[in-house]
Amino acid sequence: MTAHEPRPARTVSRRISDHAAVVAIATDPETFSSAVSRHVQVPNGLDGEAHRQARAMLDPFLDAQRVAASTPAFVRVAQQLLEQLAGREAFDAVSELGARYAVRAQSAWLGWPATIEDELLQWVADNRAATRSGDRTRMAGVAKRFDAIVRARVQERMGTDAPDDLTTALVRTRDADGQPLPQEVLVSVLRNWTGGDLASLALCIGVVVAWLTRHPEHAERLAAADDDELDATLDEILRIDDPFLANRRIATRDTEVGGCPIAQGEVVALSWRQANVDPARFPSPYAFDPHGNASDNLVWGIGPHVCPGRPLATLQLRVLTRELLRTGSVRTAEEHGGIERETPPAGGYRRFMAAIERHDA
Repeated sequence: MTAHEPRPARTVSRRISDHAAVVAIATDPETFSSAVSRHVQVPNGLDGEAHRQARAMLDPFLDAQRVAASTPAFVRVAQQLLEQLAGREAFDAVSELGARYAVRAQSAWLGWPATIEDELLQWVADNRAATRSGDRTRMAGVAKRFDAIVRARVQERMGTDAPDDLTTALVRTRDADGQPLPQEVLVSVLRNWTGGDLASLALCIGVVVAWLTRHPEHAERLAAADDDELDATLDEILRIDDPFLANRRIATRDTEVGGCPIAQGEVVALSWRQANVDPARFPSPYAFDPHGNASDNLVWGIGPHVCPGRPLATLQLRVLTRELLRTGSVRTAEEHGGIERETPPAGGYRRFMAAIERHDA
């Protein structure tokens, strides 16, 4: 696997929000390429055989059974963090719970040191602000800073005395030809695993906490639910208020979707959020029906580019939700800073002030 030169920037010409059309595009990678970003992203921005080889190489790291080994570490992270927050009058479910849990859990999974926690948290905040601004220069600067964090972790694992952790295992991975992965590819993979997951998981946690404050009638059942039931519930919560707004695709030939012509080279945005509440597919789109809606839930995408990190993100979210429900009941605390929705290109909440009423209080 080789590094690639940056591509020219491409802008979206239209948004696709119909559920059927979104599925049609996402499941047809030959007509709609994922190679849209200015920089090649491994594996997200690859197509065809390159994508298949990358997924075959990387998916074992994200296998559900393999990531399950990190469950005790995630539980410890959740318990320690919730113990601190449960004693406070209020906390921000997105930044103080979501982002901090995401950084600590992801660092535990990757084997990254606790000493860079504050640096990663600052990056999450700066990255969200830069993305929100739409300023490409600002976003590029934030991306460069994160690349430096990742490169330092890679460099630490180049010698024979490297720590025995998942990041070292990735650094020592060989491609289909038996060759070491170039540093640019290693950085791209770790940037995808980490940079993408930190902000995404924080937004998911904000959405879940907000839902729990508004639906306390489900708390007792969910606290006792098995993994499958809790996972289905979390997926449905995220379908109703999807924090992942869209992904882009570029047409490789002249075509049409839903009777609308799309020209070769045209970039379209697949609106997961709108597709997930499309009344043509979900007659009561905001009705809570985890099992009835599961088969068409697009929170984690669909097709060959379905999110490879779903098992990891699902486990991390399940662990935190279960520990939160065991700790106490959660309520809104708007009087301590309010509630503010995030703005595109992100979804969910920018800030959601909440409080925990402990069961043992």
